[in-house]
Amino acid sequence: MPHWRSHLPADLQPAQDIRNMKSRHFLLCGAVLLAAFLVSAADMPKLPAGYKLLYEQDFTKPDALKDFVFTDPAAWQLAKEKNRPALELHKQSAYKPEHRSPLNIALIADKVFGDFVLEVELLSTKKPYGHQDMCLFFGFTSPAKYYYNHIAVSADPNAHNVFIVNGAPRKNFAKETTKGITWGEREWHKIRAERDTKAGSYKVYFDDMSKPIMLAEDKTFLKGYLGFGSFDDIGMVTSIKIWGPGAETKRADFFKQAE
Repeated sequence: MPHWRSHLPADLQPAQDIRNMKSRHFLLCGAVLLAAFLVSAADMPKLPAGYKLLYEQDFTKPDALKDFVFTDPAAWQLAKEKNRPALELHKQSAYKPEHRSPLNIALIADKVFGDFVLEVELLSTKKPYGHQDMCLFFGFTSPAKYYYNHIAVSADPNAHNVFIVNGAPRKNFAKETTKGITWGEREWHKIRAERDTKAGSYKVYFDDMSKPIMLAEDKTFLKGYLGFGSFDDIGMVTSIKIWGPGAETKRADFFKQAE
């Protein structure tokens, strides 16, 4: 380049310098965009063919609460934790289920899901103890008929498992679980859940997306509402994304007595 440039007339060299600067700027911008695209692609979950984004919520808008129905609306509020907007379960719900089952439930109000891939970030605001938990709800067809995934510090027959509520007290049915996870206190954790109704399978991942912490199989409820909450603890929810082949639009009318 210096040898070629030295043969340019002096009055053309500044113009050539400008073109070179523009070329370098263009290449730099392209490299930045490519890097951003690759990072975004790496963050995307592996999706089955035909899946598309069906729902997304980051709680940055003041009307985000309207997306949900709650066992007790007074127990939930919009909040921030570590500068991240979130849905907060800040106290126990004034709710008495017919059967032994979770008290604190927030369901996405107007979408019925079958197959899905769910990603969400959850945080516990409870002091650590054995049953410290947050829950995912799926296949929710009524307050007495649904599945929930109890993610807790220690596993036992009533904790850190996948449960069915079917007109009777909750019953665990996971085929595989770990010994538990670590919520800590006020620490965000990434969760991914995958439901395949044809196989009847359900998988859930906690922070490490390479290996599930629980595996379960059941075909009792093939579609229903999705939601978040806790059996009887408190915590926060943010960065919800749900993919699937499709979802039915239908407004839930559960928990009217509590509202």
